[in-house]
Amino acid sequence: MDIKHISTGSPFEETIGYSRAVVADGWVFVAGTTGYDYATMSMPEAVEDQCRNALATIGKALEQAGSGLDHVVRVNYILPDKADWPACWPVTSQVFAKAKPAATMIVAGLQESEMKIEIEVTARLP
Repeated sequence: MDIKHISTGSPFEETIGYSRAVVADGWVFVAGTTGYDYATMSMPEAVEDQCRNALATIGKALEQAGSGLDHVVRVNYILPDKADWPACWPVTSQVFAKAKPAATMIVAGLQESEMKIEIEVTARLP
């Protein structure tokens, strides 16, 4: 089996020991991605901005894998505060307008207190 590992250059990937995405057998698995702007390592305060950043990072990883956001079949949203979730709906509904993946929202603590959302996806290679 041929496996490809994709990195965004996030220091967390090296420190913790994971890849942003792994491509295997026609699937792309994108690890939990938070709202950091990895160019500046800054985190916006608003959950919808974090959501937008996370999905942009995921989109870039999927492109590197040879896929894209329109090929996502499964998405998990993880938020520490369920009250933040509705603010993300306009962002997620726009990004996944075509793919309409199966989705789950989970409430759980995240690694850093400034993180308000973490997103992971599974996509197919076209």
